[in-house]
Order: sequence, then structure tokens, then C-alpha cells
Amino acid sequence: MNLPYKRVVITGLGALTPLGNTIPTFWDGLINGVAGADFIKQFDVTKFKTKFACELKGFNPEDYFERKEARKLDRFSQLALVAADEAVKHSGLLDSDVDKDRVGVIWGSGIGGMITFIEEMKNFNSGDGTPRFNPFFIPKLILDIAPGHISMKYGFRGPNFATVSACASSTNAIIDALNYIRMGKADAIICGGSEAVVTEAGIGGFNAMKALSERNDDPKTASRPFDLDRDGFVLGEGSGALVMEEYEHAKRRGANIIIEVAGGGLSADAYHLTAPHPEGLGAYNVMRSALADAGMVPEDIDYINVHGTSTPLGDISEIAAIQRVFGEHAYNLNISSTKSMTGHLLGAAGAIEAIASILAATNDIIPPTINHFTDDPSFDPRLNFTFHKAQKKTVRAALSNTFGFGGHNASVIFKKYSE
Repeated sequence: MNLPYKRVVITGLGALTPLGNTIPTFWDGLINGVAGADFIKQFDVTKFKTKFACELKGFNPEDYFERKEARKLDRFSQLALVAADEAVKHSGLLDSDVDKDRVGVIWGSGIGGMITFIEEMKNFNSGDGTPRFNPFFIPKLILDIAPGHISMKYGFRGPNFATVSACASSTNAIIDALNYIRMGKADAIICGGSEAVVTEAGIGGFNAMKALSERNDDPKTASRPFDLDRDGFVLGEGSGALVMEEYEHAKRRGANIIIEVAGGGLSADAYHLTAPHPEGLGAYNVMRSALADAGMVPEDIDYINVHGTSTPLGDISEIAAIQRVFGEHAYNLNISSTKSMTGHLLGAAGAIEAIASILAATNDIIPPTINHFTDDPSFDPRLNFTFHKAQKKTVRAALSNTFGFGGHNASVIFKKYSE
């Protein structure tokens, strides 16, 4: 890392997840090994191969928005606004005299307004072919509308855009925010991601490519990363938000600094549309890149929140890459996949798992990998996957991996804050 770069810290967090609709409830679910999966309630699943997902529990848009306002927002934008509001309030950013021209929003989503698209096409196809579309159709659909709504709500006029890299989208947003602040382009950026595709098209589409678990007899144990009998990921929905801030700016306004963002890395597999590189080459490169960017060595990392989707090939290639990067130190690491509890939130996964990593480091507790029943001989038994129960451990620094269809890889490192 070049020394002239500015330091970047986290001053606020927000989450809306299948385990809880606030940061405290999310963390409580994580450390207690709660499974977020259940049978889908948002549509009739009778004829679908997969009948379950990790849906939000008790989320009613009208608890957060006026009914008229809620109707103008796709669900993914609703989730973005709710998580961002928790993070902004947590940061105290609006309690101080900040220059709103230098506060930005960078937001990730892999798919965006899928619910809106499905509803509008159903309405169109039920008519006589005359193109009658809701005037809010396009503004509700487009990915960049979520950061647009967040900026309009608070009057933040700094850098504002969306990142799209499939399941790595919100980690890309975090890394972009890190670099914009490092280079002095902004004082603070609200970043993160949201996804809401527990829909007919979402479940049906991922079923068609054989990506989802079909363990309908026991949904709560269907997401089982590193287990011999894993059969695909469990689709999730939700949102995660982080307030990232230049260190001196945060100090001047007396902000509560949660953790420091040490660095991030990006890479491509350049291999296949959906399958990971069999030797984990992209994963290897991205973790090395993140360590170099942070000015750290493998021995500085104590915990890795892995991508760990519960797919047969993905889990193997990621662990191979970890062992190659970390060598003997891999046996000192705690590794866990919080997707075993939250499911896979696609474009929001990176933000949610970054928050899990931050909370692990600030609380010195490693959330577990649940749903492990049968050891897979593909994995070195000396590795600590934090199976079954949370473990107490001093976490000086945590690394979070997210990988997306198209071969997109992103890793970000958080380290304990010190003056």
C-alpha cells in the first residue's frame, strides 16, 4: 500500500438479513448458529424443484415507508434504504456538520429489480398486447436506483454509482469506496449491497442451471458448506450497509471508529461462466492482491469468512487457494461460511459477510459453519472450519472472500483499529 494513501475506517453498520433485521439481531443469530432457511412464502412453490430459501422474517415495507412511497420502490431498493438508514444513524454522520458534497454512495446488486420486471411482464402478457407499463417500471428496475435513493434521502452529493459483478458486487462496492476515500475523492461513502430475487424467476432460473440445493425434506440443513453431501446453495435475500470514512475526518467529528479497512483485492478467473477455476487460481490471486494492498502477510490474518456457497466444486477450489496462499499458517486460521446460516444473498453477500467479519474481529468471536454432518475427504482435516459452534478467538484481522458468476473475485481485509 502506498503511504500517501489516506486511512479508511468504518463508523456505521446496518443489516437486514434472514437471521435478523438489525445488526444486533443479525449478530445474535450468527453466533448462535441459527439457520435462516425455510419454505418460501412469497409465491406458490408447488411445481418448483426447490421449495425453500432464506427469506427475511417479519419484514413489512410499511413499517419503514408510507404505502405510496413503498409502491414506487422495488424490494431491493426498499432493503437498501432500510439497511443504509441503520448504518447512517449508527455512524452519527448526520449529527455533525459534514460536507455533503463529499459524502457518496456506492451500492452493489447482482440482479436488481427482478420483482418489478416480473410484475410488469405479467401485466403486459395478461392484456391484448398494447404496451401499457407503469411509469415507475424503469426507475424501479435499474440497479443504480438504489444508491440514487439513498443519496436523495440524505442529500449526499458525492460519488454515486452501482457496482455489478454478480455475487461479488457489494464487495466491489466496498473496495471502490475504499479507493475513492484513499485518494481524497470523498470524506465518507455509504456502501453495501441489496438483493431480492426470491421469486419464480430467481428460483426457477437457478434450478435450471442446477445451482440450488433441492433438499426439500430438511430446508434448515440444506446449506452445508464443506459437507460431503452438499448439493448446491440456498438462495437468500437482504441488505448490508457500511459507512466508510476517512480516518482524520472521523476523528475530527468524534465518531465511534469500529474497525479499519486494511485493503482489498480484485481478480478474474478467466475460465468459465459459472464454474470456478479448478485450481482456485482466481481465488489465489485475489487473496494475494488483498494482502499486498493492505501491506500485510498471511500470518497477520486470523479469520477468513469464505465464499463457501455449499456447491461441490466451489468449496474445493476456494480451500485449495487458501492453503496455497497461507501455507502452514492455514492451520492457525479459523475459517467459516456464514452462508450456512444466511443462505447466499448474491449481490448482497459481500456486504453481509464483510459485516460478519467486522463483528467477528470486534467481538473476538468466530461465527460457525453449521450443518456439517459428514467429513469430505477432499478437505484437509487439520483445517479449522469452525463447525457447529462459535469459537472465541482474538482476531487481529479478518479477510472476507466473495466470488461471482463470470469469474469475478473480490477480497477485503479488516483489521482492529488503533491510533
